[in-house]
Amino acid sequence: MKFEWDEAKRLSNLENHGLDFEDAHFVFNEKAYVVEDTRKDYGETRYILIGPLFRRLVVIVFTVRQDVIRIISMRKANQREQKQYVRKRSKTNR
Repeated sequence: MKFEWDEAKRLSNLENHGLDFEDAHFVFNEKAYVVEDTRKDYGETRYILIGPLFRRLVVIVFTVRQDVIRIISMRKANQREQKQYVRKRSKTNR
């Protein structure tokens, strides 16, 4: 998998959330789950991924452009998202 992002956005995200887009590739694995972001029309298909990164759950919003994953945002999962992740994982592990 190849990843890309806006460098200014990466630095802003690192300062605001303490998470570096450069670590995002660790989250794209079989323990994560992805849903399409249908909250509004972004002009392109966006996805929301929730998965573990260094012993905590994170949320990554991304899009795919010509087989490249473009990271849009990355932050710690809130309580609702953590519960959602546990429910989804328990369903897939049955």
